[in-house]
Amino acid sequence: MFKPFELFVGLRYTRAKRKNHFISFISVTSMVGIALGVAALIVVLSVMNGFQKELRATILGVVSHVQIMSSQGQFDNWQEIIKKTNSQADVVGSAPFVSGEGLLTFGRRSQGAIIRGVLPKIENDVSDVGVNMIQGSMDSMVSGEFNVVLGVDLARSLGVGVGDRLVMITPQGQVTPAGVMPRLRQFRVSGIFEVRNYEYDAALAIIHMEDAQRLLRLDDSVSGLRLKLTDLFDAPRVASELSRILPAGFYVSDWTQSHATFFRAIQIEKRAMSIILLLIVAVAAFNIVSTLVMVVTDKRADIAILRTLGALPSQIMTIFFIQGSLIGFIGTALGLFFGLIIASNIDVIVPAIESLFNVQFLAKDVYYISDIPSEIQLYDVVWIGVLSLGLTMLATIYPSLRAAQINPSEALRYE
Repeated sequence: MFKPFELFVGLRYTRAKRKNHFISFISVTSMVGIALGVAALIVVLSVMNGFQKELRATILGVVSHVQIMSSQGQFDNWQEIIKKTNSQADVVGSAPFVSGEGLLTFGRRSQGAIIRGVLPKIENDVSDVGVNMIQGSMDSMVSGEFNVVLGVDLARSLGVGVGDRLVMITPQGQVTPAGVMPRLRQFRVSGIFEVRNYEYDAALAIIHMEDAQRLLRLDDSVSGLRLKLTDLFDAPRVASELSRILPAGFYVSDWTQSHATFFRAIQIEKRAMSIILLLIVAVAAFNIVSTLVMVVTDKRADIAILRTLGALPSQIMTIFFIQGSLIGFIGTALGLFFGLIIASNIDVIVPAIESLFNVQFLAKDVYYISDIPSEIQLYDVVWIGVLSLGLTMLATIYPSLRAAQINPSEALRYE
């Protein structure tokens, strides 16, 4: 009795057991459809966010935020360039590297690899390889000892472990009486890393930079410089500033250029999936239209009596607006609840399904990331909830207007 009239009647209609069970069935179906759509949207967008974050972390753990190269392919004044890069406030680390390609052989096994020469003492300033070592350490690479650190999948393909010796073959030839022969050098495996990115775990071999210079005949030259920034999203701006202060003949690239395809693909897919799944919510929301139309038809006599007792058309409209909105609110709340639970426990649910049905959704040798990650963002949850409620409220407008336009005399003529 202390509630507003429209709210009291609207809640009463929602709670009342209807003689027409079909109307009740459609109401429940609409509610469940909204809940499923909202939950699916939250789970899918959370997984998309997780993939984007995981992919960025794994790729940028090995690839630099900003990279400086020379138009000639190599340069030897890298100490001077490092001084200029370190003068930038956004640069937290810089390190030279030597890059090349080679063939690793162990026994009867051989595997192509990307050879990267680094300075172990400062490599940790620009790379996460050092913190992802599963055997050995980066400090084991000492100039002149010809030690090598391999990705875990590369080591597995070759069948080597820490302490084994393999042969590294590079295309830079040396002239012999028998002709031009590729350069061969024996290396000892001193460490194995795992960055959870198959592209690098299966193809990257890291050696000391001075050993790489000897092997590739670069003297004191390096292939380039790798920089790490305080904020990776500032990479385009920092790259542009460095391009202006560096001497002619150098060009600067950042991760948004070298790996833009991956992140654009995820962003586009995220938007497409949002639109597709939003249609599920829209279909369920507009089921409320048919539900309320049938309720209005079923309650014509009640509406007429309320009108004769002095209820205004706006009040009748509000009653059915409240009823339809309540269905949408409950469905949205259930969807948000179950969606957040599933998205928060996706790392447990997916492995359980894979174990139960003996399947693997993301094969490690096919996809960059073998586990399904999840990251719930408040912005996504808010706009999903608001949009779902907005669609359900929109769906109640026509039935509510129809109820408000009922003529009491015509509705009571045959009662």
